[in-house]
Amino acid sequence: MFKYETNSRLIKPGQTFVAIKGYTVDGHDYIEDAIKNGATAVIAQKEVNCSVPVTVVENSAEYYQKLLVKEYKDEFKDLKLIGITGTNGKTTSAYLTYQMLLDLGKNAAYIGTIGFMCGDYFKELPNTSPEILTTYKLLAKAKEMECEYVVMEVSNFALDQKRIEGLEFVAGAFTNLTEDHLDYHKTMENYLKAKLLLTDYIKKDGVLLVNKDDEASKKFIERFKNTKTFGYGNADYDILSDDIYPDHTDIIFKVNEKEYKVTTNLTSKFNVYNYFTMFSILHELGFKINELIEKTKYLKAPKGRCETYKVKDGFAVVDYAHTPDAVLKTVTAYKELAKGRVITLVGCGGDRDPMKRPIMGEIASNYSDYVIFTNDNPRTEDPENIMKDILKGVKKDNYEVCLDRREAIKKALDMIQKDDIVLLLGKGHEDYQILGHTKVHLDDSEEILKYIEKSE
Repeated sequence: MFKYETNSRLIKPGQTFVAIKGYTVDGHDYIEDAIKNGATAVIAQKEVNCSVPVTVVENSAEYYQKLLVKEYKDEFKDLKLIGITGTNGKTTSAYLTYQMLLDLGKNAAYIGTIGFMCGDYFKELPNTSPEILTTYKLLAKAKEMECEYVVMEVSNFALDQKRIEGLEFVAGAFTNLTEDHLDYHKTMENYLKAKLLLTDYIKKDGVLLVNKDDEASKKFIERFKNTKTFGYGNADYDILSDDIYPDHTDIIFKVNEKEYKVTTNLTSKFNVYNYFTMFSILHELGFKINELIEKTKYLKAPKGRCETYKVKDGFAVVDYAHTPDAVLKTVTAYKELAKGRVITLVGCGGDRDPMKRPIMGEIASNYSDYVIFTNDNPRTEDPENIMKDILKGVKKDNYEVCLDRREAIKKALDMIQKDDIVLLLGKGHEDYQILGHTKVHLDDSEEILKYIEKSE
């Protein structure tokens, strides 16, 4: 059991409660609740009149973080940690790495957008990279369950806010950098600086894998000596060709001047990059190329990542694409594959980066045959205002607006004719919408299955 706890409801007798002032919740308001639950000490940012000793510090989050690292980091030194960062592809790359390790007979865990997975144990997480205490608790669970490897998605927030402080990765990877989170970072330069911090957490004898085809990879190569590349042309893991089909992809690649062929169930070019993120990591960690190729046939994309359903005489695809670059890559990839029309359903989240909204609107309209703009997670923002921002970028008249996402999905599926592909973008694996401060159940995949059942 850890000495510290930041959630008053989770306090166990004898623990120290850390009162953190957050963006929406102030932990100082819950000190008495923590004491009632057994807290025997408090760390706070102001004087507090209570029945237990109080340590007053300038920044309680930073203070306890240092204590946590000092006291517990050595607990995880035997775990082989793998950290993957980048704007797009983190989830799929990390999940594929985790899945491949299991298929290779290794005991592994995964921490990321999907949640925490370790054996039969699963736990939902509030963030891609949770705060440091939660991360330490998850690593302790992985250790308890005798995991050898832990694959982690590492977000820009985790790096910038030091949520992975004290950890050391045997391997790190960079997928790509595109516009996102500028409401937080303000500039792409700051965003890149945050991503580059991953190199500070890789062991000196560890390895960094980077997508050579992304311009930002040069900065990673400059910062970390033992860096290997993957990509199309003159890379250490050199992708020579790909033949992409609706249900699989054939790839020819070269490593150390020797050519190989592999067939994966994953589709689209961006999934080729995700595959080689995984492949290059594991080969650098000592796994043989031929055994990685052999196990590839068992790989499946995680829920909500290019998840494909046969609907009438066409297809419906659920994908998490929620950034301009991800939407562009997804729509154009399926535009190349589609024999019929590409119909895209997409929205933008509220209380998040408004600058990307018109860009996403323009991309969806320009590259799709038809678009239904709808709600994503409006949160506390007026959905009408979000939609106004999206439509500022739309130059064509090939769209309609339907704010009710469930109704919008039905509209899109009703439109399917022979060989059409409907793309339901933005929500992916999420089975909810955030309306105001409330989570309401809504699962894009579930809506498709209901539609198919009614149509039979």
